Amino acid sequence: MADSSFDVVSKLDRQEVDNAVNQAIKEVGSRYDFRGTGASVALSGDEIVMTANAEERVMAVLDVLQTKLLRRGVSLKAIEVGEPKQSGKEVRLTAALKEGISSEDAKKIAKIIRDEGPKGVKAQIQGDELRVSSKSRDNLQAVIALLKGKDLDVALQFVNYR
Repeated sequence: MADSSFDVVSKLDRQEVDNAVNQAIKEVGSRYDFRGTGASVALSGDEIVMTANAEERVMAVLDVLQTKLLRRGVSLKAIEVGEPKQSGKEVRLTAALKEGISSEDAKKIAKIIRDEGPKGVKAQIQGDELRVSSKSRDNLQAVIALLKGKDLDVALQFVNYR
């Protein structure tokens, strides 16, 4: 019998991120507490830029954005928020979108599977994803449950389950 396998990846649904940013733009534009603060949200390439006239306001904009991302099913581990920077009269905050599993994270995940996972499960690093294979599908289900239970620094998805 052939091995069963699945891939562990960290991918963003760009459409959902775009929808969340658009919802945040609408809410920031219509909320009373953001009137006159110059608060805005913009998606440009691989980062989301938030601006306001005070650090508290820009952090409130970030909170609105995070709420919208969670509602749309985008993990907050997929964005890396920087520090607020004062530039002139406004405060800017950038949040970079993270995709792919870095080699250090892939090694950590492979070590977790090797140490704590069921016997006979193999993990191979393939670029920015990790292929997990085993003869038993039950073992693969156990690995998925194990990885979901761990608090890792990346948002994980499990695809190509065969």
